[in-house]
Amino acid sequence: MNIILFTNKRGQVWSFDIDLVRFGVVSMAGLALVCGLAAYTGLRLGENELAYVDEWQGVVRAQQVEIAEARDIAQANLNALTLRVGQMQAQMLRLNAIGERLVQQGDFAVGEFDFTNPPAVGGPQDAAGPQSTELTDFMGMLDELLVELDDREHKLNVLESLLLDRSLRERVMPSGRPVETGWLSSKFGKRTDPFTGKQEHHDGVDFAGKEGAEVVAVGDGVVSWRGERSGYGNMVEITHGNGYVTRYGHNKESLVALGDTVKKGQLIALMGSTGRSTGPHVHFEVLRNGKPVNPGKYINN
Repeated sequence: MNIILFTNKRGQVWSFDIDLVRFGVVSMAGLALVCGLAAYTGLRLGENELAYVDEWQGVVRAQQVEIAEARDIAQANLNALTLRVGQMQAQMLRLNAIGERLVQQGDFAVGEFDFTNPPAVGGPQDAAGPQSTELTDFMGMLDELLVELDDREHKLNVLESLLLDRSLRERVMPSGRPVETGWLSSKFGKRTDPFTGKQEHHDGVDFAGKEGAEVVAVGDGVVSWRGERSGYGNMVEITHGNGYVTRYGHNKESLVALGDTVKKGQLIALMGSTGRSTGPHVHFEVLRNGKPVNPGKYINN
């Protein structure tokens, strides 16, 4: 192929001879080079994009691991918190039960101590305003509260034991009159014997009244004698513990059996005139460690 170029400037003419075979080869080579460069460029761009995607996938996976760890930690903290709250609820139930028993034992006024409702509190709000509590601070507060609850429960148990012991001592200690009705007809100590007219020592006190009047126990105890006894007629004897024994003589009828457990104020017999007696009355004795003592101070308690 021959290419001739004409120009208007200076009338110059250029002539070019082109070998078509060589031109085709060069063209093909150039085209191949361009395609190769384009492919190489695309490949590099693709590799960069793939690397970028891999990088972000790694970031996402790392964040997923962190989220899973945070979820596990939160769940563990929640489980621990739930366990501690459950322990506190159980302790509060025990404290409420102890408190209610103490209120009953202490004879407090109705409504003075109400363990079913929170205590009344109040006061002005802090000028600085409320502050948020961190989880670690909250868990520390729970730990301190659990320690305080354990301490209070122990002290309340000790107090309850002391009150129960005091209540038991009060109930077994003889106190009060053995009759609901009647009058004191003979005191403790020296007196004139109504049968012989001579001076003698009277080991108890006598309460005269109507035959069949009620005779009651002056303290908790166990019936250690029930039946006829010389001089006492039909008698009931109650052992209270701590060395105390009480006797109720001349009964018309005994209403308890040997070995029975009796409570303070319980009906144990009916007033009569059995044994060595001049009329319906109850002979009341208090023995301390086997020796008769003046029942007067116990009657007046």
